[in-house]
Amino acid sequence: MKITRLLTISFLSLLFAAMGVAQNPTQTIRGSVLDQQSETPLIGVTVELLDAADATGTVTEPDGSFALPNVPVGRQTLRFSYIGYEGVTIPNIVVTAGKEVFLEVKMAESFTQLNEVVVTAQVDKDKAGNELATISARQFSLEEVTRYSGARNDAARMAANFAGVNISDDSRNDIVIRGNSPTGLLWRLDGVAIPNPNHYSTLGTTGGPVSALNTNLLKNSDFLTSAFPAEYGNALSGVFDIQLRSGNRENHEYTFQLAAFSGLEAMAEGPISKEKGGSYLVAYRHSFAELANEAGLNIGTTATPKYKDLSFKVDLPKTKFGNFSLFGIGGLSNIDFIGKDLSDEDFYGETDQNSYVKSQFGVLGLTHRLLINETTYLRTTIAASNSANTYNEEKVQEDGSIRRHLEVDDAVNRYTFSSLLNKKYNARLTLRTGVIAELFHLNNFLRDREARPDWVTLRDFDGNLGLLQAYAQTQYRLSEKLTLNGGLHGQYLTFNDTWAIEPRLALNYHLTENQTLNLGYGLHSQMQPLPMYFLQVMLPDGEQVRTNKDMEFTRSHQFVLGYDVKVGGDWRIKAETYYQALGNVPIQSEPGSFSMLNVGADFGFPEEHYLVNEGTGKNYGAELTVEKFFSRGYYVLVTGSVFDSKYKGSDGIERNTAFNNKYTMNFLAGKEVKIGKDKRNALTFDTKFTAAGGRYYTPIDLAASIAEGKQVFQEDKAYSERIDTYLRWDVKFGYRLNSKKRKLSQQFFLDFQNVTNHENVFTYRFNREKGEVQQVNQIGFFPDLLWRVQF
Repeated sequence: MKITRLLTISFLSLLFAAMGVAQNPTQTIRGSVLDQQSETPLIGVTVELLDAADATGTVTEPDGSFALPNVPVGRQTLRFSYIGYEGVTIPNIVVTAGKEVFLEVKMAESFTQLNEVVVTAQVDKDKAGNELATISARQFSLEEVTRYSGARNDAARMAANFAGVNISDDSRNDIVIRGNSPTGLLWRLDGVAIPNPNHYSTLGTTGGPVSALNTNLLKNSDFLTSAFPAEYGNALSGVFDIQLRSGNRENHEYTFQLAAFSGLEAMAEGPISKEKGGSYLVAYRHSFAELANEAGLNIGTTATPKYKDLSFKVDLPKTKFGNFSLFGIGGLSNIDFIGKDLSDEDFYGETDQNSYVKSQFGVLGLTHRLLINETTYLRTTIAASNSANTYNEEKVQEDGSIRRHLEVDDAVNRYTFSSLLNKKYNARLTLRTGVIAELFHLNNFLRDREARPDWVTLRDFDGNLGLLQAYAQTQYRLSEKLTLNGGLHGQYLTFNDTWAIEPRLALNYHLTENQTLNLGYGLHSQMQPLPMYFLQVMLPDGEQVRTNKDMEFTRSHQFVLGYDVKVGGDWRIKAETYYQALGNVPIQSEPGSFSMLNVGADFGFPEEHYLVNEGTGKNYGAELTVEKFFSRGYYVLVTGSVFDSKYKGSDGIERNTAFNNKYTMNFLAGKEVKIGKDKRNALTFDTKFTAAGGRYYTPIDLAASIAEGKQVFQEDKAYSERIDTYLRWDVKFGYRLNSKKRKLSQQFFLDFQNVTNHENVFTYRFNREKGEVQQVNQIGFFPDLLWRVQF
């Protein structure tokens, strides 16, 4: 709390010092303009700065680039117009003194090929950047991640504000979409699938306590929640399609940042050669808690989280063979939970045991983009990724001795080749085809002797498996009002010869200029979490048998109907209803309540053998989004979801899934007030209120737990009891300062999370020492902070 108080004083000092700013600092807006379907540079596009005191504008160069110097700091609006193309207007461009702005603008060719086009489309975040993703999809920006209260500078937590998404867990950022397990999510980085991009990640999961994705390197990216296009495969619930931005091609720039969760950061970017082109962008982050602890400051916990990550992107100078980009992310993390130093309320540790956690994550990729002609481009990426974690657990005996009883050592190296060919035939028709080949080399080991006299090896695999995918998708504009997106996706798992063919379809009909009706269908298939394939048992003759190696893909038929209307230019209302029928779900071969649909929101997976693909499930619900895009100094976002998520195990009983919250509601609002004599600095206020139904859980069998000395569940009552409603109110204050003399800007945020200190239940667990079932609550009141300096 002393740190927070000190930063608050610094914040107020900056505020009062800024009141006397009298000059008008400016900055440069740069960018490129491309054809939306072919990604060909557009030459001679008119670029206008609206609402400027003097007429300000330019036209794009032969390579589609443009530069607007001397743009006043603050929020600005640009308009792009070009003969034969639909005009584009981009509002709310945040211009600061410390960093140039770069925009990548895509314009759609006019359907009617008029000589002049007067219809102007406003670029809003309600549409995905991928032009073929036209239903249950939207894009998000860096500004949203840092602006929304409670997001912790984490893109995954920011996504929880969207309709149909839920993260009612303060300790992890696992994304639950429309009642599906978090394992159904696909993470993509610059076009290729990547492992779990979180610190303290474990094999097979998609979430974690702290994100390793540095949001300062992200450009506008897409988030898809259902019936996604054919280019996305091996996913059931949704897609996070992350794009890294390029560094500044003209000037060197630097960023320093301090945040409670993402840590202390330094970032640099700039041109490789102003004559030949190219740029670099690199950033390093280090756990603030670790640095504070080493400095002797009280961080409020005895288990110090230690993590660090490095991210970069290098655009090489253009060649006659096309454009090449090198990108990468790497992260390391570890934490030790020493039982004698912990309390009963600790999330992850127990007072009678010691736990040691290490993990690492890395991605390295090379992308080649070749513009074959004015209507066709080829984009190919080769990438290698690594995900590894170790976990050792030991129990403190009554005599004080230590007995290790669990050892996990998992590592996966993935090698990926991805190539797509995009062809624009005309203003009506675009075709995109592609192939993806992934080779996994796995080294997985797990042994356990808790409540056992000797070690039992549960996983021991060192080998390879391949996942091959191919797809074709097309967009055909049947008329000015009606657009058809259709495609076919196929995938094949070499490990056990499992395959799937998946049709995808979406129709978008513009009832009026401001109203759209959307209809979508998709069949989606996904391989099972990797740890579950390699569980093994020893037969009486001593032979080790992998009991789940023949598990097939889980399949999901997804239907979506949506209606979208824009009111008054700034407001948008969107409603979607959906139904998902899941089949081929792994369940027990003997009568029981287990289903693979309920795993994935923790650090590990259950020890379930001889699973068969005979389970089913269903998710259905309705979602509503009411949003006022930022204008006139404020924004509003209200999202609500009402849904049901059920499954059937091998006992034939229909039950609630572990992720059936029933409902989720979010209210977000923010206000920005310009201050100072020139109104170029700003005070910001943001707030968020979340209410989510409690998740269902399986009660603990206390008598059996005491008898066995470990937690035992009442499996016949699986997911029959429910945690109380999750309620949380966050309030965030911020200040944006632009230097009056130098190219320097600062941003400061104080985010007070759970300001009412409401006691939300985290879980119920068996306390071995006390011999009772104990309620563990989530994080109470927590002050987060962020301070960013750019120059």
